Amino acid sequence: MLKIYNSIAREKQDFVPITPGKVKLYVCGMTVYDYCHLGHARVLVVFDTVVRWFEANDFAVNYVRNITDIDDKIIKRAQENNESIGALTQRFIQAMNEDSAALGVLSPTHEPCATHHVESMIRMIGTLVEKNLAYQAHNGDVYYSVHNFPGYGKLSGKSLNDLRAGERVDIDSSKKDPLDFVLWKSAKSGEPFWESPWGPGRPGWHIECSAMCEQFLGEHFDIHGGGQDLQFPHHENEIAQSEGAHDHPFVNYWMHNGFVRVDNEKMSKSLGNFFTVREILKLYQPEVVRFFILRAHYRSPLNYSDQHLKDTKLALDRLYIALKEVEPISVAMVDWDYPYAQKFKQAMDDDFNTPDAIAILFDLASDINKTGSREHAGLLKAFGGLLGILQQNPQEYLQNKTASSELNPSAHDEIEQLIQERINARKEGRYSDADAIRKQLQEQGIILEDSSQGTTWRRA
Repeated sequence: MLKIYNSIAREKQDFVPITPGKVKLYVCGMTVYDYCHLGHARVLVVFDTVVRWFEANDFAVNYVRNITDIDDKIIKRAQENNESIGALTQRFIQAMNEDSAALGVLSPTHEPCATHHVESMIRMIGTLVEKNLAYQAHNGDVYYSVHNFPGYGKLSGKSLNDLRAGERVDIDSSKKDPLDFVLWKSAKSGEPFWESPWGPGRPGWHIECSAMCEQFLGEHFDIHGGGQDLQFPHHENEIAQSEGAHDHPFVNYWMHNGFVRVDNEKMSKSLGNFFTVREILKLYQPEVVRFFILRAHYRSPLNYSDQHLKDTKLALDRLYIALKEVEPISVAMVDWDYPYAQKFKQAMDDDFNTPDAIAILFDLASDINKTGSREHAGLLKAFGGLLGILQQNPQEYLQNKTASSELNPSAHDEIEQLIQERINARKEGRYSDADAIRKQLQEQGIILEDSSQGTTWRRA
C-alpha cells in the first residue's frame, strides 16, 4: 500500500483517498516576478513525479498548481522595470512554462492565477470576519486573529507562546497580536486594487491559496504540497483560514520537499550561489537536471554542485548506453508481479522513494549489458517513463549533452568523415593512423564505440 510521510502527523501513513480511485492534490506554485530557480525546479519535478506514480496506479488525479500574479515583489519589480504588472507576469509565466516543459514536467489539471479569483478570496475573508476570526485594523488592512483559532501551530508543531517569543514586535503595528497576518491590504497610491467591503485593496498572499483550493478541490481534499520553506507560516496560515472558515479538516496529507543547498550552503541571492533553471540548462541537458533532482529523496536536502551534476550525467549515460545497445520491447502495461517491477513498486510506494527506484534501473541496465534482454530493456524504458526520463532516442541523447554544447550539423559531418577515414585506415592496415583519429576525436570529447553493427559515437 502507498505510504506518504504526512508532515502534520510527522510519520508515514497509508494513503487512503477521500474518494476511492481519485486524488485531489494542490501544490503552491510560483510567484511570477523572476525566472524559476533550482528550488522551483525541485517542486515542479517532485510533484510531477508524484502525479505520474498515482496515475500509474490508476488514480484519477485532479492536480492544481497555482500562480501568484499579484504580490509586493511583483509590484516593486514592475515599477523598477517601468512596465505593467500584466506584462511582467505574463513574461515570467511564459518563461516558467518553457522551463517546466524542458524538465519534462506535465501540465497540471488546473493552473489558476490569483488575480482571476479575488472574489472568492473576498468571500472567504468575509466569512472569517463574521466568525470573529478576522478584523479590520485602523490602517484599513484586514488581519487574521490567530489567538481566536485554537489549532494554530499544529503543522509547525509550535505553540503560540513559542512563536511569540521568537517574533520581533513592531511598536507601530496595527495588529492586535504580532502573529496576526494580513488577509486584505488596503490600497496604496499607484498600486492595483479591487473593491471590497473593507474598501479598495488587494488580497494577502496566504488567502489566495485557501480560496483557490476551495474553488478547485472543495473544502476538504487529499494532499497539499510545496517546499519545506512554506510549512510555516504559509501553510500554517492556510490551515487557520480554511478550517476557521469551514469548521472541519482542510487537508488529509501534507507533503513538503526539502531545501536546495549549493556546495552544502543554503541557496540564496545574498551568498551569490543562486541559480536559475535557465542558467543551469546552459550547462546541462534538461533530463540530467531532472535526474539529479530525482536521485535524492524528495524530503532530503538537495545539494547542488558541478561535480554532482557531472556524476549525474555519467550515471544517466550508463542507462542510455544500455538502451542504445539493446532495442527495447515496448511495454504497454507493466506486470507488477515481475521481480524487478515488485522492487520498483515497493520503492515508489514507500513515500515516493525515487533513489531506491533508480537503483532498480541500474540493476536492469547491468542485466541488459550481460544478457542483451530486450524484455528488460523494455522494462527499463517503462520504469524510466514513470519517472519522466529515458524517453529520448539513446543515440541522440548521447551525442547532444546540452543546449550550449550541442554540435552544429557541420561538426556532425566532420565527425562522420573522420570515422569513415578511420574505418578505411583499419581496412588498409594503417592502424597507427586509425588510433590517431580515435585520439583526435577523444581530445574533442567524442568517444567512439565499435560493435558488430559498425562504429557509433557519443559525447564524453
